[in-house]
Amino acid sequence: MAKLWQKGSANESELAKKVEKFTVGKDKELDTLLAKYDVLGTLAHTKMLQAAHLLSDEDYQSVQQELKAIYHEIEKGNFAINATSEDIHSDIEFRLTKGKATHTGRSRNDQVLVDIKLFTRAKLEAIVQRTKTVFDLLIQLSNQHKDKLLPGYTHLQLAMPSSFGLWFAAYAENLVDDMECMLAAFKMANKNPLGSGAGYGSSFPLNRTLTTQLLGFDDLNYNVVYAQMNRGKMERVVTQALSNIAATLSKFSMDATLYLNQHFSFISFPDVLTTGSSIMPHKKNPDVFELIRAKCNKLQTLPFQIQTIQNNLPSGYHRDMQIIKEDYLTAFDVLLDCLEMMQHLLENITVKVNLLEDAKFDYLFTVDSINQLIHNENKSFRDAYVEIGKQVESNQYKRPTELTHTLEGSLGNLCNEKIQQNMEKAIAQFPFHTIKLALDSLIRE
Repeated sequence: MAKLWQKGSANESELAKKVEKFTVGKDKELDTLLAKYDVLGTLAHTKMLQAAHLLSDEDYQSVQQELKAIYHEIEKGNFAINATSEDIHSDIEFRLTKGKATHTGRSRNDQVLVDIKLFTRAKLEAIVQRTKTVFDLLIQLSNQHKDKLLPGYTHLQLAMPSSFGLWFAAYAENLVDDMECMLAAFKMANKNPLGSGAGYGSSFPLNRTLTTQLLGFDDLNYNVVYAQMNRGKMERVVTQALSNIAATLSKFSMDATLYLNQHFSFISFPDVLTTGSSIMPHKKNPDVFELIRAKCNKLQTLPFQIQTIQNNLPSGYHRDMQIIKEDYLTAFDVLLDCLEMMQHLLENITVKVNLLEDAKFDYLFTVDSINQLIHNENKSFRDAYVEIGKQVESNQYKRPTELTHTLEGSLGNLCNEKIQQNMEKAIAQFPFHTIKLALDSLIRE
């Protein structure tokens, strides 16, 4: 089968085949991820063409019917790109009886752009939902274990008393900030580039506002040159949002690997969530946490990779963007897998009680002792500090029997309700329901 973009006669030389293999790269295998979204974009585009009298009613009905059949084929998992098609866009166009008409007023560039944006929106929704599940577990665990004390460290040295409630809630609030960054990235992804063509628009009277509404986008990328410049930039901003969540999971995983260590023994998990050793029968290795940490650390490099590829590119489309697509499309499922495993770990975590009764943790309470001297004996901070320091040096220090922490966000006043409200507020701003209604309507009509 001839290629849609082939110039002149077919060239079947070995060099031509090598060039094609090099330039196509992993596009075919990755394009299956975009298949559903290519259909949605074409549904909206052809609906707009018919409204603008650029597509006959007969051709419109034929194309819409065939596109919806392809969409349902994809949904059932029965779709595969034809071996002779160069990519998903060509494959779908070839499948349509009136396929040649679907490309009117559209370039491969804005077709890819809209596919990637629709794909991004769907994946971000899945990540938001899975992150919310992990967040809810952290808040639940924080409330459940709020009175169970835990050593706090600075420089990995014993510092002050903390609690499991404080530890779990810290990561919950971390995810709130991550979600707010995700919202900003989602807003960038939720702008319609369709109609920008190759980056310079079209002389056809295209109705870009209509396709924006049909696809559930919040707004347009108005300037057609910027619509193309947005490619790469959007991916960098989105992967930065992904990397924020990845950083949170990685840090929690690092804590957990330490706390699982026999010298700490602060937490434990069922055997199914740890792995053994081929030679040491006593081992319970935190492989799941270690792999989450590694995968999430790798995700954190992706925004920098994209930025490096983009650096110093002039305006307009460049094939460099294909390399960005290869890692970008697969990044979402990596993070989703890590979030899912973190969910299973949190659902099965056991925390150790009465940890701080061990005398080795007595010095965690020196700051509380200083504060008690200030409150009870009206000493200055510096005098109280010196007095407690001398008790430590002379081995006469006795920890206080009672702790009073009322500061907002401290171990005696976690403010988890406020943290939960902030997460709910952030998630409520994602227009997932509006998008679903628009896409469902596009498929049904």
